[in-house]
Amino acid sequence: MSTTLIVILILALLVLITIFTYNRLVKLRNNRENAFADIDVQLKQRHDLIPQLVDAVRGYMKHESEVLTKITEARSNAMNATNINERVDAENQLSGALAGLRVAVEAYPDLKASRNFMNLQEEISDVENKLAASRRYFNSATKELNSAIQVFPAVLFAGMFGFTRQPMFEIPSEQRAAHEQAPKINF
Repeated sequence: MSTTLIVILILALLVLITIFTYNRLVKLRNNRENAFADIDVQLKQRHDLIPQLVDAVRGYMKHESEVLTKITEARSNAMNATNINERVDAENQLSGALAGLRVAVEAYPDLKASRNFMNLQEEISDVENKLAASRRYFNSATKELNSAIQVFPAVLFAGMFGFTRQPMFEIPSEQRAAHEQAPKINF
């Protein structure tokens, strides 16, 4: 073989390695960007869903509380009535309050505060689990990109093509203590 042919083969091999490395880094960068888009979707879902769920439970609790308070007050009045007329009025109030409860139950057969709380907790847990999974996937994609940038032969070309080490999705150290606490939901 002539020296010219050997040089051409070496140059062709370098070009192929460069193309392969560049394409691999682009795929890894796009994979990381896609992983972050998944986090964005989960964050949007959390930002949209959780306040709506909390408001729905709060609204129901208010309704249930009013109905149960009316029933409790009417029952107490009926038990404390001293004459027939007071008792008739109190029992009518109790009947009206119970009718209001029946209407609520007929309209919403599964309307129970404990069930709403369970649903709220399940939804919050589901959103947070999806978000955690998206973050893990993002960090995995970031780790794969960072590793690919730092290994030979990519390390020779990565900087030249603008590929740099990317940060993981981590909680800033000044916020870590606050994030390690369980979230508080107030009604």
